[in-house]
Amino acid sequence: MPVSVHLTRLPAVALAAVLACAVPVPGGSTLQAQDTRPATEAQFRDWLAQTVWPDAEKQGVSRATFERSLPMLRLDWELPELMPPGRAAPPDDQRQAEFRSPGLYFVEAQLASLAKDGRELLRRWGSALDGIERRYGVPREIVVAIWGRESHFGRVKAQHPALRVLATQAFMGRRRALYYPELLAALVILEEDHFSGETLLSSWAGAMGQPQLLPSKFLRYAVDADADGRRDIWLSVPDSLASIANYLREHGWKPEVGWGFEVSLPEAVSCTLEGPGQGRPMQEWRQLGLKPVGGKAVPEWSSDTTAFLVMPAGRLGPAFLVSENFYVLKRYNESDLYALFIGNLADRMGGASGFAGRWQPVDSLRRGDIQAMQERLKGQDYDVGKVDGLVGFATRTAVGRWQIKNRRAETCFPDGALVQAIR
Repeated sequence: MPVSVHLTRLPAVALAAVLACAVPVPGGSTLQAQDTRPATEAQFRDWLAQTVWPDAEKQGVSRATFERSLPMLRLDWELPELMPPGRAAPPDDQRQAEFRSPGLYFVEAQLASLAKDGRELLRRWGSALDGIERRYGVPREIVVAIWGRESHFGRVKAQHPALRVLATQAFMGRRRALYYPELLAALVILEEDHFSGETLLSSWAGAMGQPQLLPSKFLRYAVDADADGRRDIWLSVPDSLASIANYLREHGWKPEVGWGFEVSLPEAVSCTLEGPGQGRPMQEWRQLGLKPVGGKAVPEWSSDTTAFLVMPAGRLGPAFLVSENFYVLKRYNESDLYALFIGNLADRMGGASGFAGRWQPVDSLRRGDIQAMQERLKGQDYDVGKVDGLVGFATRTAVGRWQIKNRRAETCFPDGALVQAIR
């Protein structure tokens, strides 16, 4: 079940102990007079006792399970994105990071290798996939593609103890409010599924096992497909594959349609028609002149099936018509590029080729510059979506509408000159 708790304040006495170790300097920053780790560690232990244990108990975690977990509940000072109490927040490097070309996400050698391995694994696990496909209605190629993308078919082993990662991030990470419920969910997993703390291995961000599920997602979607009494997404391939399929089904996967297909977009059709809020029946897209690239047959979707235009690089890259299943894939990872990667990889496992459209070079832009552009567009009443320095579909369509209004070539993608021109 979903875990929802309130992250309570840390004890004032312990906080004061940490702050006492810091010496203020001009400009409002903080100079550490000595290593504050011992004080922070003491505060952490106090937090485990006064905050974590009471909230875990409310979630049904026994005292015995909690005490067995204590050796794993330690701080990992090597993790990224940490903000220990009493220390000034580091500069937000995300604003200054370079925005990369969408085409760089699709490394041909990686896709070809994953597709080759995936085809062999489709045969090896055919019997298990038969049952999974019947039960959940999700194509086996889609399931195996996610498996390949998330953990290279289980070959990339997580190295971090999940309890340690989650406890550290929940106590002194930048996103404490996100990680605290996940820490409690991990403790519930130990209680309900009877794993040891050492078994729960994760990425540095807390995603666990071959499907890379956060603990709260494990509790809700993990499946015991091999009927051994445990939902083992670390060692069991059937459990891992079924858990992926169950996740997609529970988020609305429709068995009767595919994820999407690449199309040629006539010049007369505006790229500002992109996005999940602008779906229209397949018949209307055909009337506008959109058709599969390379003379391929139109997928067997009914004429009234709602389809959506997706153009991750605007007119500087391939265009796609996608179904609602594309947005189900985005529920696994909130990225257009991720969903396209999974869809294309699944198609390649079935014998399809790569994208026909070329990813054209785009200007190297700083996320801070893109964010400033988004803020200016928003100030002119354009809907850019989230102001985050990323060029999502809302920002792309806003750019296209600005270009149309200002009589510029409509690309629906920013370049250096455009970022400077939008004032």
